[in-house]
Parts: sequence; C-alpha cells; structure tokens
Amino acid sequence: MSKIIKIKKGLNIPIMGEAEKILNSAPRSATYGVCPPDFHGLTPKMLVKEGEKVKAGTPLFFDKYNEKIIFTSPVSGVFSDLVRGEKRRILKLVIQADDSDEYVDFGASDPDQLSRDEIINKLLQSGLWPSIRQRPYSIIANPDDKPKAIFVSAFNTAPLGADLDFIVNGQEREFQIGLNVLGKLTDGKVHLSVHNENNISSAFLNAKGVELHRFSGVHPAGNVGIQIHHIDPVDKGDIVWYAGLQHIIMIGRLFEQGIYDASRIVALAGPEILNPRYYRVITGAAITDIVSKNLRIDEDINHRFISGDVLSGTQVSENDYMRFYDDLVSVIPEGDKPEILGWIMPNFDKFSFSRSFPAFLMPWKKFRHNTNIRSGERPFVVTGLYEKVLPMDIMPMQLLKSIMINDIDMMEKLGIYEVAPEDFALCEYVCPSKIDIQDHIREGLDIIRSEFA
Repeated sequence: MSKIIKIKKGLNIPIMGEAEKILNSAPRSATYGVCPPDFHGLTPKMLVKEGEKVKAGTPLFFDKYNEKIIFTSPVSGVFSDLVRGEKRRILKLVIQADDSDEYVDFGASDPDQLSRDEIINKLLQSGLWPSIRQRPYSIIANPDDKPKAIFVSAFNTAPLGADLDFIVNGQEREFQIGLNVLGKLTDGKVHLSVHNENNISSAFLNAKGVELHRFSGVHPAGNVGIQIHHIDPVDKGDIVWYAGLQHIIMIGRLFEQGIYDASRIVALAGPEILNPRYYRVITGAAITDIVSKNLRIDEDINHRFISGDVLSGTQVSENDYMRFYDDLVSVIPEGDKPEILGWIMPNFDKFSFSRSFPAFLMPWKKFRHNTNIRSGERPFVVTGLYEKVLPMDIMPMQLLKSIMINDIDMMEKLGIYEVAPEDFALCEYVCPSKIDIQDHIREGLDIIRSEFA
C-alpha cells in the first residue's frame, strides 16, 4: 500500500451549493468560443478567416513563437466572429455551431505501437497538445522537451470542485489509454495522486503504468503543484509535465476513435444555483446554456459567473464561454452592496479564517459567500497567515516581496520554479492586505521566463 502524504496546512472554504451527483446533458450551444487568453504567453496567428466552414478538429490558429502548437475547433460549424480587446489582442474566436458535429479524421491507433515522436505529432495535429502543461512557469509544454516526470491529480479540493471519481465513471477505458499515451512521453514516471478520504474509483486504483500516491488533508492538497512539491520537487533546470483528468480522457478518445471529441462533464455549483449538478457539454460551451433556468432570481442581488473555482477561476459574463482547462462553473452573489458597520457586527452568516465572526462555532455550516473583500488594498504587513495555508517548504511572504522588487536571484532561491498562481490562491484569500497575490506570482514567473528563455 502506498504511503499517505498528509497535508496539514490549508483551508477548506465552507461554501454552499456543491453539485449533486446527477448528470444531465446541457442543450447544444448555438455558438462556441475558443479563448486564446486561456493559454498564458500565447500570441495567436490565425489560420482561418471569418465565414469559413470548419469541422471539429480543424486548425484555427497557432502559437507565433512555436508554430508546432496549433489550436483546433471543438465543434463543426462556421467561424463567425473574431473578438479583439485592447491593442487588438485576440480575446476569443466564436464558432457558429452546426446541429451535429463532423470530425476531422486523425486515424485511430494504439499508442503502444507508436513512437514518442508519432504520439507527439498526433497530439499536435489534433489540437490536444495544449492539454499538457509544464512546471516551471505553468504554461503549455514544449514538445521539444523531455520531462523528468508527468503528474496527474485525480482529486479536487478547491471550493465546490468537481468530483473526479464521479466524472471518470464510465470513461475508464479512455482514461487508461490516455495514461498509456502520457507514459510514452517521458522516460520517468507518471505519478497519479488520489485522496485517501474519498471513495476512490477503480479507474484510479487499478490504473496501469503509473505510480499511485495517496494524499489526505484540506485544500490545496488537490493542486498538482502541491503534489509535485511533495513527490518530486522541481529544481532549476528541471521540467515536469501535468495534465487534467478530462483532457487525458479526450486524449484517450483521440487514439481510440481518431477524432477530437471535446465533450466533457462540468459541475454547475454555487449558492446562486437552484439545482447544482453535473452537465455533459462540449469545450467552449456558452455559459448561458449551462446555467439556463437554474439561477436564483433576486432583484437585489447580481450574479458573479466564474469559469473554474471561486479562488482561481476566470470571471466571465453569462454570455461568455467555458474556458479550456475548467470543469466547473461557479455562480456566487456579487458583493456590491454596502454593509452597515461591516465586520464589527456579530454575524453567524459570515465565515472568517481568523475567527472574526462567531460562525466558527458551527463547523458544519455552509455559507453564502459573495465577492465583497471588505475594504481595498492596505499596507503590506507580516502576519504569518500565508504560511498557515500554503503546504510547501518555501517562504511565501519573502518570495512575494522578492517578486515585487524584481530580485531574480532571490526569487530563484525562494522556490519560484515550483509555484503557480493557483497555489497561492488561499494566501490571497486570507491576506489582510488585500493584495492580488496570484497576479504577482504570475508576474514573477514571467520575469524568470523572459530572463532565461
């Protein structure tokens, strides 16, 4: 039996609206979106023109700085709109979907019979290569590199996070094929991490070609960065890759069926959802079709839509689209209403890590969290709170300060190569100075990458 890695630092945020394990099919969206900002550091170069017909798997654009990496359409239809932002930055490509999908045929094949280069070429051509990311920098993996190991997290501890044991049910074969593919990409190990306190799926326990690791404890135990740190840390010069469960399943379908089938299961959750549950959708589906007729209606409350979890997800509008790496749509109240006397008033309906409210006396209670941060940014003071929620052997306060003063040598000494913004999401949540810590961590990673690229 594998050793249990116990995560003692961290925090489970008690938020109401967890998705019930019921699977529905969301209506097919009229339009689907592909959003280049999902892929950090990407400069897209277009391969199609507006009005052009596409199939599921048709190349849409490629990375200007690595032309091997292409991005393909998740559905068949017509490329109808290119949305740009400031400085003409491409924000999204909109596909007017057909009633049913027609697929580009990439050819079914057994990964065990293919070479590493053949597997990489197939992933690149299909548009599934961006599913594989790397540490350091938390960016799309470079197909020219060879990682020392590949990591897969088979559990999710983020607030309202999707249950991966539920999602993999019925897709065990595709998941195993996807693991076989990953195994051909490294001379090292494929590490698969499960949560010892869950009802672990047989797809994980019986997975072949992997080294199984058991974790226990609170969030962020499910973050792949935390798992890498405790299993095989990243030093300067090291490269490790990682991939999400549903992308591994898509990779398995690619090799089994020869098509880019971008369907996935997403959780719809949060205190503003009437019936939180799971939906089968296609990558890039419209948010409005997922939340349709399932929102609480209150004239005094505005909704915050998030593609991903409430700590590190992407704020979107109801008319926006699901992001490439997410398997959760969270809907919470906007904190845009003034509060009389704020935190001074005793309140059993507010949660606080520092126990500022008496609600900590009710550990079973779930709360209707909103986006109100109760003040703006304050002076940056030493509190010791970051160390209580970050289960990594680094000094988060000192690392953050070294980024702020652009001290590259100190960033390296303090472990910048190991981290990603989502690993610091809880630090941002408990921060009394209200600092956007995740943005600073991303800034530090970009500085290091530009310095040594």
